[in-house]
Order: sequence, then structure tokens, then C-alpha cells
Amino acid sequence: MLSALGRAFRTPDLRRKLLFTLAVIAIYRAGAYVPSPGVDYANVQQCLALGNTSGGVYQLVNLFSGGALLQVSIFALGIMPYITASIIIQLLRVVIPYFQTLWEEGQTGQARLTQYTRYLTIGLGVLNATTIVTLARSGALLNNCPYPVIPQDDPATIVLLIVTLTAGTGLIMWLGELVTEKGVGNGMSILIFTSVAAGFPSALGAILTTKGWGTFLLVLVLGLVVVAAVVFVEQSQRRIPVQYAKRMVGRRTVGGTTTYIPIKVNMAGVIPVIFASSMLYLPSLLAQFNTPQAGQEPAGWVVWINNYLTRGDHPLYMALYALLIIFFTYFYGSITFNPTEVSDNMKKYGGFIPGIRAGRPTEQYLQYVLSRITLPGAIYLAVVALLPLIALVMFGANQNFPFGGTSLLIVVGVGLETVKQIDAQLQQRHYEGLLR
Repeated sequence: MLSALGRAFRTPDLRRKLLFTLAVIAIYRAGAYVPSPGVDYANVQQCLALGNTSGGVYQLVNLFSGGALLQVSIFALGIMPYITASIIIQLLRVVIPYFQTLWEEGQTGQARLTQYTRYLTIGLGVLNATTIVTLARSGALLNNCPYPVIPQDDPATIVLLIVTLTAGTGLIMWLGELVTEKGVGNGMSILIFTSVAAGFPSALGAILTTKGWGTFLLVLVLGLVVVAAVVFVEQSQRRIPVQYAKRMVGRRTVGGTTTYIPIKVNMAGVIPVIFASSMLYLPSLLAQFNTPQAGQEPAGWVVWINNYLTRGDHPLYMALYALLIIFFTYFYGSITFNPTEVSDNMKKYGGFIPGIRAGRPTEQYLQYVLSRITLPGAIYLAVVALLPLIALVMFGANQNFPFGGTSLLIVVGVGLETVKQIDAQLQQRHYEGLLR
């Protein structure tokens, strides 16, 4: 492995790409600790020292920002607005025909969709920045901390803070696109990977400090087993063979080849887990807005939500979480893989699945395979997502347990794709790649 890394750094153009990617990562991590204008950094650190800052959908945002959200730094929003904008644009392709037409136009149409994603990212950045500033002013961002995060909250300071947070999101988006263009791997995925991986040392250190070496070693062994299982499932796919008939194009004979359609077991990636987490946070958000004043009794439904849907260690919360993940896995899988479109493209170019007639039978067969293979993928996602909640019950760890949930899926998935890209570029110049 070390010799392979040495070959990668001895290759001039690949070395430039790797060093450029590492430089962008360093800039991104440094920005996570640069305080925003108007924010009292000392008070923020005192609030964080009090603890009780985990939970809710902002835990997910803090995870994707590498801890920058709770630091209220210039990169507090992280990459989350871009992720949300990308998902919205992808879902709009199903609802708005114009977006689907742009996608089918090829590079020109997809470039326009990318531009729409950028505009939507800035819009969501303004919305999220306004929300974070409001929460910071009221103290709700850091769990009603007694120390003021924004001591001087005059209109000029608030506007400057919102502009700074939004500009930080735009800068992160630009850095991600630079890595995609001049670095190695997908830039946005690399930045997400960096944010998530940055929380691993502190999470493991907290387990070692609070639970001792016995629990720490047990967690490490469990983590290795889970990582190996996640890598196995992420690489698993169902290959549907496709045969192309021979046909004459001018004086040339084309076709007659055999290929396959790869359908991954986990086609939806980490998106269902994000959707399920966001949906489960909505009831607790409604309960927070209906919290009574001091001396008044809360409503019955508020008490029920606080008892069952705010703590991850309750069986009802776990069951709803798993069911939502399974539902969104089927939902997102049906959007990303369209059997009708695949069947039409195969028929257009003279392709067919051996033993299956072209047209409607091919579409039904692809839908059947997709529904069958999505079930184990959905169960796998639910099990991995529940690991932090199970650790919360067994080890008393917090919900930022490193070996499970969104963090592990992102780290393993992005790590595999990045290593494959480095290996492919290395194989273009050497007989041996990065992997053997």
C-alpha cells in the first residue's frame, strides 16, 4: 500500500492533483474555526463546554459542517445547502418536465441544471443563515446557553453575519467544484468526507475517557466488523446481462456485444437516512414551538412527543426510524432508476435481455429485479443507521457514535469512490494501480 502511494506521488500530474486536493481540504478545515463577525468566540466555547448540544436536525448539519455549526464560524452552514439543493433539483426532474428535458439534452442541459443548483444553494444558504442567527440570538442553538453568542445584535451586525454565512456556503461550493475540476474525486463528496471524518477522533476519545479501555477496544473491534460489512454491501450489485444484436450502419457492422446493467444493492446511498432523520425531527420541532410558559401544563401531544420521539433510545423511535428509511429507500430508488427509460434505450439501440422480450416485458422484468434487490438494501441501511442508537443504549455513547449511521456510510462510500478514481488514473501510467 505504501509503495502504491509512493507511485502515486511520483507521478507528476497525479501528485499535483493530490496536493491540490489536500490544500483545499486544509483551507476548508481552517475555515471551520474562523469566527464569524459579531460572534463572541469565548462565549461559544463556554457554551460548548457545558455540553447538551446534540440532537435534532442541527446535529446532522453540524456533522456535515465538521463541527463548524456549533462554533458559529464562517463555514457554519457547511455543504448542507448544496446537498439539499441537489436533492431538490433531482426530485424536480420527476415533477417538472422541463427539468427532465434539460437532463436528457446532455452536457449543455446538465450544465444549466448545475447553474440552477448553484442559485438554489445560495437561496437556501440565506434561509439557513437567517435561521441559525435567530437561534444563536435566542440561545436555542446551544441549548439555551446563558452566555450571549451574539452580544451586539443590532441590525447591521445581523445582516453582516447572514451575508458572511451565506458567502461561506458559496465559497465551499466553489472549493468543491475546484476539487472536481483540478483535484481527485468528486469535490463535494471529498468535503463531506472531511467534515465527517474530522469528528471521529473526538468521538472515540469521548468513549475512551468515559467508558475506559475495555469498551473502547470493543467499539474498535465492532467498528472494523461493521466497516468490512459496509464495504461488502456497497460493492455488491446485481448484473443483468444485455445482448446487442448485429446491425449494419453504412458499411460497418456494429453490435453483437454482450454487456450488463449493474444494479447496486444500496442504490439510494445515504439519502434515505437523511430524509428519515429530517422527518423524525419535525414532531419535536412542533413540540418546541408549542412549549408552554413557566407554570403552565404542556399539552398531551407535546408530552407524548417529548417522551417517545425525541430520545433515540426509545423502541418506538427506532421502529419509526427504520420504517422511514425503508420507505425512502424504495422512493428514492424508483426516482434514480427508471425501468421504462432503460427499456426504451435498450430497444432503441437493439439491445435485449436474454430470454426476455423487448419493450413492456423488459420493463416489468427490470421493475421486478429492482423491487427485489431494494429490500435487502433498505434493511441494510436501517441496520447501519440504528447502530448509533443501539450504542446509545448499550454503551451510553452519544448519537455521534462513529461506526454507524450517516457518518460511516459517507466515509466508506466516498473513500471507496476516491480510491477507485486514484487507481484508475494510476493504471493509465503504470501496469499496477493503487489496488491489487
